[in-house]
Order: sequence, then structure tokens, then C-alpha cells
Amino acid sequence: MTLRLELNRSSDVPLEVEGITPASVRALSLDEIRQLPIFQGNRRVPLGEFFAASGDAADEQIVWSGDLSGVHWIGAKMTRGSIRVSGTAGRHLGSQMRGGEIDVEGDAGDWVGAELAGGLIRVRGDAGHLVGSAYRGSARGMTGGVILVHGNAGNEIGHSMRRGLLAVGGDAADLIGFNMLAGTILVFGNVGIRHGAGMRRGTIGLMGTSATPPLVSFRHACRRRLDVLRLLARSLSTHAFPGADRLWDTVVDLYNGDMIEGGRGELLVRAEEGGE
Repeated sequence: MTLRLELNRSSDVPLEVEGITPASVRALSLDEIRQLPIFQGNRRVPLGEFFAASGDAADEQIVWSGDLSGVHWIGAKMTRGSIRVSGTAGRHLGSQMRGGEIDVEGDAGDWVGAELAGGLIRVRGDAGHLVGSAYRGSARGMTGGVILVHGNAGNEIGHSMRRGLLAVGGDAADLIGFNMLAGTILVFGNVGIRHGAGMRRGTIGLMGTSATPPLVSFRHACRRRLDVLRLLARSLSTHAFPGADRLWDTVVDLYNGDMIEGGRGELLVRAEEGGE
């Protein structure tokens, strides 16, 4: 039986629930779960002061519900099991996660999957800035796993990304893949500016109908259909990700860059209709 945690008391100060993961609570009783420490600002309080707990944690499944826009660090550092957020989640969702699955029915705040190492995060609404990115001062962002955002995302998604797949079904703002080390980022909507700045390796695919010109430090290589996009379409289709079928026959302009960092990265821009 799934463990259900429902926010039943509002707070003007953000709540931080780092450490409440499927693995950490699986052997605890409901009373023990209610006594687990969380933070209201800088005040340490028991989980039960703000959340009603019901069900059973033994199957390593947690459902969070209520207005969770001010509840941060849901699923941070989780290693296995599943979390479903019924509604909107706050910042740092799935931060430094290493395994398991998180499914958010609504929107999520900034830093979704920051420094993700493994597992799957799906946000069915919009996400904020710095999805899959490195924290300030860190050398690497996400190093594995999959992040799927069905809606829009903000600035600097995939900042210093090292491995994994990050896909955004809607629009994304500026600096996609800034300082990217490797991995794959796909955006299916419109985008902002300066994508791939400082990237060393990896692939950024801009699959929307319009994209700003690449930075001058990128060089055009060719226009063609790429088999790798069909492989990515197959992978995304297993997750029923919107827009995945668009990759099967897409013609792209391939640019290499950032030449300042050696030019081994790939920027794929969906080409205008009219063939290869």
C-alpha cells in the first residue's frame, strides 16, 4: 500500500523535506514517519506538523499532495522506489537523485534534477531554470539518468551536463547546455539565445520550428537526416513523450562547437522544409 503525504497546513515560509525518500521510510511506522525532521525555514519541525501521513511505506512508493509549490527538495538524493507529486512541486525536485522514478502531475520549480546521477524524472507541466544543471561552484551537472519536461523550461538547462538525456517538449529560454561536457539535450519548442556556449562535447537538438542563429564560435558541418535521432525517437516513445515521433524524419543542420573549447560538440537545428 502506498504511503500518502498530504500537506494539510499552509506555511508562509518554505518547507524543506530532503531525506524523505522511499528507501529511508520503507521500514518505518506511520508514527515514526510523522516524527521525521523537516525544515520550515531554519526551524526544525516534525513532518507531521504539516503533513498528514496515511498508507504504508513498505512498497517504496510515496505520493505527495496539496499545494507543494513551497515544498522543496522532494525526492532529493533518492536511490530507488517511486514518488508521485499530485500537483505542483517546489525547487530542487530530485536533486542529486541516483535511482528510482519521480512523476510530477503539474509544474516544478528551479533546479529539477540538479546533478542527477540516475533514475527518471518526469514533469508533466512546466519546469523552472537550471533543469539538470550543476550547482554554483560544482564542476558537473547531471551525470546520468533521464529528465522529461512535457511543458516549458527556463534558462541554463543542462548547465555543465556530463551524461544522460534531458528533453523539453515545449519552449526553453537562454543558454541551453552552457559549459556542457557531454550528454544529450532535446528541445521541441522555441528557444532563446546563446545555446551551447562553452560546450566541449555532447549533443543539443533544437527541434522547434524556429531557432536563433548559433554563436559565431560554431561551424556548419552538414544538412541531413541522422540515425541517432531515430534512436532517440524510439527511446522517448517508450516514455510516451510528446513530440517524439517528430524525430523520425527530421532534417537538421549540424553545427560543431564550441570552437573555443575544441569544437567537439554537436548543435542540431531543425532545418526548414525542403530536403537535405
